Amino acid sequence: MTSIVDSSIQIHTTASSSPCPPPWFGEVVLVVTHLKKQGVLTKLCERVRFARKRFGRYDVVDFLAVLFGYAISGERTLEEFYESLQPFAAPFMALFDRDRLPARSTLSRFLAALTEEPVEALRTLFLDDLLARSLTPDQQTGGLVDRKGDTWMVFDIDATREAARQRALPQTDDLPPAFRRLDEVCAPGYRGRKRGEVVRTRTTVSQAHSSQWLDSFGNRGNGRYREELRKALSAIGRYLATHQLSPERTLLRLDGQYGNGAVLADVAGFTFVTRGKDYHLLDHPLLQARLHLPPDQFQQRPESQMVRSLYDCPQIPVGPEGTPCRVIVATHPAGKKKSPVGVTRAGVVYELFFTNLPQHTFTTCDVVALYLHRGAFEPILADEDIEQDPDRWCSHSAWGQECWQLVAQWVWNLRLELGHQIHPDPIRITEFAPAISPQSEQAAMRPASSAPPSGYAPPATATSWKAGRFTGSDFSLQPDGTLRCPAGSALIAHEQRREADGSLRVVYGASIRSCRPCPLRDQCQWNGSATAKPRQVSVLLHPLVVGSEPIRWNDWSRRVHRHACIHLLRHQRVEVQMDADGSSSAPSVVSPPPLFRAQRAHTRLSWHERLARNTRASSSEQVTIRLFGVPEAIAASLGRTTA
Repeated sequence: MTSIVDSSIQIHTTASSSPCPPPWFGEVVLVVTHLKKQGVLTKLCERVRFARKRFGRYDVVDFLAVLFGYAISGERTLEEFYESLQPFAAPFMALFDRDRLPARSTLSRFLAALTEEPVEALRTLFLDDLLARSLTPDQQTGGLVDRKGDTWMVFDIDATREAARQRALPQTDDLPPAFRRLDEVCAPGYRGRKRGEVVRTRTTVSQAHSSQWLDSFGNRGNGRYREELRKALSAIGRYLATHQLSPERTLLRLDGQYGNGAVLADVAGFTFVTRGKDYHLLDHPLLQARLHLPPDQFQQRPESQMVRSLYDCPQIPVGPEGTPCRVIVATHPAGKKKSPVGVTRAGVVYELFFTNLPQHTFTTCDVVALYLHRGAFEPILADEDIEQDPDRWCSHSAWGQECWQLVAQWVWNLRLELGHQIHPDPIRITEFAPAISPQSEQAAMRPASSAPPSGYAPPATATSWKAGRFTGSDFSLQPDGTLRCPAGSALIAHEQRREADGSLRVVYGASIRSCRPCPLRDQCQWNGSATAKPRQVSVLLHPLVVGSEPIRWNDWSRRVHRHACIHLLRHQRVEVQMDADGSSSAPSVVSPPPLFRAQRAHTRLSWHERLARNTRASSSEQVTIRLFGVPEAIAASLGRTTA
């Protein structure tokens, strides 16, 4: 030993190697011990099966162990993960009751050879493990409380895209066609702001109140959004059945790619809100007629100066089957730059929102705010990219990449579960939208250009005042904003005034030149041909009757519990003992015994014989891992960590 002595600092060095466990090793011990206690490792060995010749001594659980450790570590690449893990490969695999760590090239070949059956079995086991235990001891799931006091369960279905850049290859007649390694997982598609030539789409399903992942589906290019949506609805259905929740009180917040009429048939039985992209609906007569009336509400978000005018249009036929849908049109003046969403017409930007939320519980502002609240989903994806980056390329095979992304989401959910044990915080309640004050005498003092806090009911006209006379219902509202009389003449709006009850009266008047020669004048006006004034019709917009309670959002923090699990052992001491004297040096490499051909062929061995080839033998050296700084909340469940 060499000693370098200074007046205030003493430095001692030694030539013997004493590797230090990586900072994430303690979290691996914590997560794997939890999986073992819940019986998940046994289920992985029994249910996730994959037969392939020349598989060596490894089985599926050996490679899943590497992927779990890789997802927990947060290392940038598999190469860096293997470099950090190599001195502690034996205790790492001993946590999973396995003997040897597969090489990085062996893992690559395994992921490239994966098929659909084992990945789907892994997906089923992932959802089973999520539904097997509640996030909190009191079995709360959060929820959205509407203005009538009813609770809704909110799920987010969104798609992320990962762009990949590829080298330019020469293409001449004397060369064979170029072969790309990413052809199986990527295809040309919408890249957004990401640079690249090809993309892969990953559709994710999450519970908005607990931030738990329910599933993930990856496909080449822009993906198969309708097929992925049906799979997502199946996973949501299992979640609702397990927690005994009603599909009628389930709200789906969908990505904008689902905003067309063809998707409405796929989400039948659920309540949804999405941004519409069928802008040809703006030419529908019912929408055009509503756009010429005053807006229902005005909306301005705190982080923006833009004010949206909202128009509520219920019972609009959408899609090829004409399914009735509540369409909300949001307009605002166009700026100097092209708007990233919506369509611009005559200097006005039009945005569409499709939903089937009831009007008496959610106003137009509530619906638009619920959709824009999907912005809270983007930080979740950002946290996922920073901690795990599940979109990184772990395999050039479609099912190998899907396997890695499922494992990454599994680790996310486990961190949330363990974090709630460390910090059992109660559910937090946020006032999503304020209460609506009842109509009062001050409503009559509101200017006609303003809008009530609850929006307007459908336009109403006066009833018949004399038999055989035309009523206001005989004057139909036209797409150009006028009324059409039974004789075919137009009545133009010339006055708006606020009534005592808060209703808005819009007065339409015809031209005297059209009324004097009209053959239907006797049925239209009070004194028939003796009347000297043109016909006038009033259209009343009554305030919509909506519940007065505030909208409340009940959820947990998406970061506190995960970070509690991540940072629990990152700065604590972790001791790894692999022999009797407590030395933490790497064990000596022992050549494996020779194998017979029958032992290498998986088709000639049973599943239990295959699994036993890399199982840690009872006669192996004892590996003891000691964790310091573990709270009492989870120390009892871990016990003595010995492999």
